[in-house]
Parts: sequence; C-alpha cells; structure tokens
Amino acid sequence: MNADYLKQKHKAGLSYSDYLATGTPQQQDDWRAIYDQAALSDQQQALLGSFSRKVNVIGLSGIWCGDCVQQGPLIQRIADAAGGGSGDGSGGGVIDLRWLDRDEHMDLQEKVRINAGNRVPVLIFCAEDYEFVGWYGDRTLSRYRAMAAKQLGGACPMPGAAVPQDELDATLADWLEQFERSHLLLRLSGRLRQKHGD
Repeated sequence: MNADYLKQKHKAGLSYSDYLATGTPQQQDDWRAIYDQAALSDQQQALLGSFSRKVNVIGLSGIWCGDCVQQGPLIQRIADAAGGGSGDGSGGGVIDLRWLDRDEHMDLQEKVRINAGNRVPVLIFCAEDYEFVGWYGDRTLSRYRAMAAKQLGGACPMPGAAVPQDELDATLADWLEQFERSHLLLRLSGRLRQKHGD
C-alpha cells in the first residue's frame, strides 16, 4: 500500500459521528452504549497525552458488525483522548482517525484480509505523510480469550449484547497498545527524526 493510495482512502473516510449516522437508530444506540461504557484510566490518558507524532489511522469497519460494535467505540475513545478523534472530522490532534465502510472499500479490505476472510474492524496506521506503518485487526487477544471462554465457535457476537466491564477494559488496553506501538515506531523513525530535528 503506497502513501498516495492510503492518503486517498484516509481522505475518503468519515468522522465518527458521520460514520455512526450511516447506521440505523438501533445500531447508533449500540455503538454509543459501548462508547459510554468505555473509560480510559488516568495512566492511559497520560500515555496518549505524551504522543507527539501525528498518526493517520483508517478504521475499516461495518456499522452492522458485532465485533465492530464492541471494539469501534473503544478505538474512538483512544482517538478522542489523543485530541484528534472528536468525531467532527477536524483531525486536529495527534491521532487522525477516519472510518470506512468495508463493503464500500473492498479494494482496501482485500489488502488486509485475515485467514482468507474479510474481517473487521481493521485499523491501518500511517505516518503524517501517509507512509504505511502497519495494520491490526479483527479481534484483539482479549476478545479472543473471552470468546474462547464462552464458546469455541465462529459466531459473531450480536450487536447490542452486554459486554462485561473487565472484557471491555482488556480490549481497550489491547487497542491502546497498537496505537502506542505505531506512535513509538514513528517517534523513533530516523526519517521523521531528521525531518523534525528531534
């Protein structure tokens, strides 16, 4: 994935509020309920406050998807805490997160297939100039552990299903680690350190 392609996809992405507006009223309520349930600790907020490199993030998702309902709002919480995911599309903070519908961007989905499947959510992390940094997605380890404890089937959780707080907190921490990893990769990048003189 080259920088021009990723820039085009990022620019085509929606703010969180605009993305939610593509869903039914029930879908919007389900996403908002998880967002309201999620909370970052003081330590997690301080970590995000220490970020200094711009990270452009593309969130490939499905508003209808149970895994997206249970993880997308957590991802948005992280972006909001870093000052760039306010949902208004301004992208003024360190994390500029934009959301794309998987089915409308199958060309991108095909580049990040997991186990030969079109799975979501998937985040694609880019540098300030849209150079590819990495991608991560489907379910975090905490989500897989929780699912394995309940069942070892491939069923997708139902949107709107209650999520235990400990599972939500662990999944939020998993996603935060991916943001931190991408930020540290960019912060330590020789190319960007030379550009910024730091």
